[in-house]
Order: sequence, then structure tokens, then C-alpha cells
Amino acid sequence: MQSFMHRKPNARQGGWVGLVVILLALAVVAVLAKDALKQYGLVPGAGGSTKAGTPGERARAAGAVGVDAVDLGTAASMPVNALERARGVEDMVKQQADERAARVDGAAR
Repeated sequence: MQSFMHRKPNARQGGWVGLVVILLALAVVAVLAKDALKQYGLVPGAGGSTKAGTPGERARAAGAVGVDAVDLGTAASMPVNALERARGVEDMVKQQADERAARVDGAAR
């Protein structure tokens, strides 16, 4: 059996290099996570820059369903935090489901 003192020094340094690489990767992930949380508005006190745009720009934006889904007559107020936005989306989905159900019921009669 070899004692600990007779090992090659290069074998011991490999662990330190791996540790430094892991710490560097962790720092990169932390920076990316911080930026993503700021962009989604989940970090308190981070003022997200949201551009409303014109109704035409909003209709052409990614995620717009169609022309009939955009109500150009009213301006939606922007919710402050993510929970309010989620509740707003839930209300909108429920409203659209009720409208579709009414259309189906009207067409069936």
C-alpha cells in the first residue's frame, strides 16, 4: 500500500480543478436565473419594462390568438405582480370558455 505522501501531486490537483469548474458553472446558472426572474417579474422591487404598444402591434405579437381575441376598445391595466397576472389569465380563459359555450348552445338550437 502506498502512503498518502507518496502519491503524485497532479492527481490531487485534479479535484481542485473540478471544483473550480463546478463553481464557475454555478455562478453562470445563478446569473441566468436572476435575469430570468427579473424578466418574468418574480423578483420583488424589480421594475420590469413592459411596452404596451399599439393595438395593431399587440395583435401581431407572439402569443396573440387572432383578431377576434383582441379587444381594441378597452385598454387592459397591467397587473403589478405575477399572481395578479395569473388570475387575470384565468379570468380571461373562463370568459372565453363561457362565450364559446354560449355560441355552441346558440348554434345547436
